[in-house]
Amino acid sequence: MRKRWFALGFAALTGAVLFCLNTSLFAHPDGQMRLLAHRGVHQRYDTAGLDNETCTATRIFEPTNAFIENTLPSMRAAFDAGADMVEIDVHPTTDGEFAVFHDWTLDCRTDGEGVTREHSMAELRALDVGYGYTADGGATFPFRGHGASLMPTLREVLTAFPDRAFLINFKSRDPSEGDAMSAYLEATPELDMSRLAFFGAAPATRLRELRPDARIVSRRGLKQCGLRYLAIGWFGAIPDQCHNTLVFVPVNYAPLMWGWPNRFLTRMRAAGSEVYIAGPISLRGPLTSTGVDDAQTFARVPHGWRGGVSTDAIEVIGPLAAESP
Repeated sequence: MRKRWFALGFAALTGAVLFCLNTSLFAHPDGQMRLLAHRGVHQRYDTAGLDNETCTATRIFEPTNAFIENTLPSMRAAFDAGADMVEIDVHPTTDGEFAVFHDWTLDCRTDGEGVTREHSMAELRALDVGYGYTADGGATFPFRGHGASLMPTLREVLTAFPDRAFLINFKSRDPSEGDAMSAYLEATPELDMSRLAFFGAAPATRLRELRPDARIVSRRGLKQCGLRYLAIGWFGAIPDQCHNTLVFVPVNYAPLMWGWPNRFLTRMRAAGSEVYIAGPISLRGPLTSTGVDDAQTFARVPHGWRGGVSTDAIEVIGPLAAESP
C-alpha cells in the first residue's frame, strides 16, 4: 500500500512540476499576430496527387483574382491584404542576378523552355510568366499575355518593398548558391538582414556559414527542432536547431509542443526564432505542408495568438486576422 501511495504522490508531483514549467498562464508574449503569405496572392490549384513533375499551372482552380505568383503586383496585393512577410522563390541567372520564379524549368508556366538557372535575366524578363495557366484543361488560358516581362529580380523586390519582410526560398541543392547570395547581400550593405529569412538545404546551410546573421530555415532543421524539443523541452531547454530560425508548427500537432501556446512562443523568441502556425499535416502518405487557408482552420489558431500564421490564401486569412483580438 505504501508503494502505491508513493507512486501516486510521485506522479502528482511530476505532473505539478510539468504544469508549472509549461503553463501559459504566466507567459504573455507582446506584439500582434504576423501573417506569412506563401508566393503572395496567387492562383491556387488542386493539390491531389502532386509529385515533383506536376505542372501546377495546368490545374488551377477557376481564378478569383488577377495575380500571378512571385510578381511584384502579387506581393503588393499580399501586403495590402495584411501580410507581414511574403515567401518568394529564387534562381541564380547566368549574368549574376537572382530571378524570382518558382519552377526549376520554364516550360510549365511560361512561353520559354529549358532550365531556369541556365538563362540570363534579360532572357527571363522577356517571357510571359502567365502563359501556361489554365483552369479548364487547356481550353482557355486566362493569364496568357498578362504576365509579359513580370519576372522580377530579387534586387527589384527588395527595392520595391524596402521595409517589408521576405522568406527567400532557394530552389536547388547547390551550395554555391549560398556563396552567390552572400555576395549579392554584401553588394547591398544597407540591407536590413532582420527582415529576411532563407529557406533551403545546402544553399541555406552554406549561407549561414558565410553570414552567421542570416536567419536560416530547412526541412531537416525543422524536423530536428520539433523532435528534439519534444524530448527535452519539458524543462525549458531549446535545441540548437530551434535557434535563429522560423519554426513552423502544424496546427493539428501544435498542442503537443511543451508550453503551447504562449510559453512555447516566448521560449522560441528568446532563442531568436519566430513561430508560425502552418496547416494540418497527415503522417500517412507523403509528408506535405499546407497553409492555414480557410476560416475553419484559422479557428484552430489559439485565441490571442501573438506569433505567426502561414497561409496560401492571404486574401482569405488577412481579413480574419484583422478581426482577431
